[in-house]
Amino acid sequence: MILVTGGAGYIGSHNVIALLDAGYDVVIFDNLELGHIETVETLKNINSNGRVVDFVKGDLQNLVDIKSVFEKHKIDAVVHFAAYSQVAESVKNPQKYYFNNVYGTLNLLCAMLENNVKRIVFSSTAATYGEPVYVPIDEKHPQMPINTYGKTKLMIENIMDDYDKAYGLRSVRLRYFNVAGADSQNRVGEWHEPETHLIPNILKSTFSGGKTFQMFGTDYPTKDGTCVRDYINVEDLAKAHVLALKYLENGGRTNFFNLGTNEGNSVKEVFSSCEKVTEKEISVEIKPRREGDPATLIADNKKAKEDLGWSPERSLEESILTAYNWEDKLTKSIKIGCIK
Repeated sequence: MILVTGGAGYIGSHNVIALLDAGYDVVIFDNLELGHIETVETLKNINSNGRVVDFVKGDLQNLVDIKSVFEKHKIDAVVHFAAYSQVAESVKNPQKYYFNNVYGTLNLLCAMLENNVKRIVFSSTAATYGEPVYVPIDEKHPQMPINTYGKTKLMIENIMDDYDKAYGLRSVRLRYFNVAGADSQNRVGEWHEPETHLIPNILKSTFSGGKTFQMFGTDYPTKDGTCVRDYINVEDLAKAHVLALKYLENGGRTNFFNLGTNEGNSVKEVFSSCEKVTEKEISVEIKPRREGDPATLIADNKKAKEDLGWSPERSLEESILTAYNWEDKLTKSIKIGCIK
């Protein structure tokens, strides 16, 4: 059985589906602060290949909570998503992030060692690299995070190196670039309150009476003056976690990989793709640059392709279409007070 921390959240829920499809039983551990019980119920009802989905409500900051999961279930490996991830908030309230992300992970690792569980796939981030020295960014790029969120993820990566050397606890750290899209069967998707990601915010502008989308900065040194980012589909991302788990099962050493497409799309290109997919004209307001937004962030994904056998398959427009279908479902469900 695979323990998925944060499995009721956006990326975690898609990974639960991928694990079920790959033939694993799953136990979800989530405090439901950012995840949703409706998502858990959806996952429990999927019953892919007759696999089991269990759910335990708990907080990684409470050692007793996470230890109880290992006492009740025979855990073979862990996929760890549970974390706060808002960059601006992490700078304003670093203590919240260090306690939740770092201390919570230490509790998880403690429980793993006590139960002789020695494999973990960790949800890391391209934010550990900081301002890009060169693009595309490969795994040899210096890790110099410029915000507390990125610092907590890098600290955890360093802790995992020490745990490997001292205890033989092997890890794979997956450094995401910009995640986009939703489940292609429209069962789960992105559901944040408030929403800070580009694509769902553009799509939200097509609902709620035509809210104006705000575009920050059109004077960057890029092809059209707007920021360029590498958008990786969430289902492609989930597939990488299953491959990373199998890599560890097959004796793979502690390692780290970038997850991105090796291509970049500007904010204006994303905006145009959203208008094309939705067949709607979206009102936009140009705003000044936001402090701390690099001009270009693109992944070099060669290592993941070679060592994990992973390749992104879905296009940006496919990601936008699934995100739009999910946003439509979410908006309608919230209006009637339920999510099905």
